[in-house]
Amino acid sequence: MTRATRHQRELTRISTALAEIGFALPGSLVRRTTRCGKAGCRCQGDPPVPHGPYLSWTRAVHGKTITRAINPDQEQRYREWFDNHRKLRQLLSELEALSIRALEEAEGPPTQR
Repeated sequence: MTRATRHQRELTRISTALAEIGFALPGSLVRRTTRCGKAGCRCQGDPPVPHGPYLSWTRAVHGKTITRAINPDQEQRYREWFDNHRKLRQLLSELEALSIRALEEAEGPPTQR
């Protein structure tokens, strides 16, 4: 099997996987607990029992961090979308690496100036 054939097979595998991905949400799901600072609250006890956990979705938009509260039903409903984004980024990395290999095998290694 030639290199070009191997590259084409790998490209087909990546393209097929990309076509199967549905909605994809970027960012992170974060589970946080907090302490309120009110004297006598359970979160100030010994041992402390913080409030929460609270779930939030955090992502960057135009260089700013955007956070949105997520309830347990939403977490269940959109979990696959977050997973899809991770798959999408992994496949994109694989496609980029494959493209670099294909170019370098076709044109040779880069030259220094």
